[in-house]
Amino acid sequence: MSMNNFIPQVWSARLLENLRKAHVYAQESVINRDYEGEIRDYGDSVRINTPSALNIFTYTKNADMPAPEVPASTTQTLVVDQAQGFNFAIDDIDAVQQRPKVMDAYMREAAYALADTLDRYLAGLHTQVATANSIGAPGTPRTDAGTPGRIYDYLTELGVLLDQANVPSTGRWCILPPWAEALLRRDQRFVGTGGAMAEATLRNGEVGQAAGFTIYKSNNVAFSGTEFYILAGTPIAWTLAVQISKVEAYRPERRFADAVKGLMLYGARVTRPMALARLVLERPAA
Repeated sequence: MSMNNFIPQVWSARLLENLRKAHVYAQESVINRDYEGEIRDYGDSVRINTPSALNIFTYTKNADMPAPEVPASTTQTLVVDQAQGFNFAIDDIDAVQQRPKVMDAYMREAAYALADTLDRYLAGLHTQVATANSIGAPGTPRTDAGTPGRIYDYLTELGVLLDQANVPSTGRWCILPPWAEALLRRDQRFVGTGGAMAEATLRNGEVGQAAGFTIYKSNNVAFSGTEFYILAGTPIAWTLAVQISKVEAYRPERRFADAVKGLMLYGARVTRPMALARLVLERPAA
């Protein structure tokens, strides 16, 4: 592939497309991207206004209603403070033929690596879950995961926490590590994904429905030793902004090769901690 034919916008779009296919935590059914279009560079920030609840009044016929309420709002800031890059070269000898296909394959690998890094970053935001919405705690995890039916029961308990916080029931998700998802599959109450949904499963980790949640599986669930921090919630709980800032092609000075380097900028924030719930669970011994 001649560098003269390299169109950064095309490869940036291809990179973003592959990023979206690889994400679990960062997909739009898990986290909202409402402010993504407002970032351009590292260090950019977006002010997020979270509206307060409104008062409801009883209307009386032929009587004046109360004066208009002036609602208050809480201002939060989303800062783009994360930056990840890639840089690879394809030797001319190794890619004499079908060079665009070779380059595309490496761009998919770059997208997967970036998505993996981003997902691990988002999984680490479990520390921002409201204390009242946590089952177990770091250092004192629940230790009965191996009890038959217990994973499903914990999902039900996570749902109750969200119910008590008045979180909408639509769009709820939970992301499990593979070992917990395997235990869940033994429960007859779990409705697994299959057939027409197989492609979605491969693409974004969706494995089925349980206790009012869409269940996803990911190796990026945060953990410390045998202690895992499982998140559940809805997309309204947090927001993510991602920007492929640069994709550049060049010829390395000391090689006969085509090279591509790129930079991804991102930031995330939990704006409604009560719309997330956390289960701190110890992995049972094999």
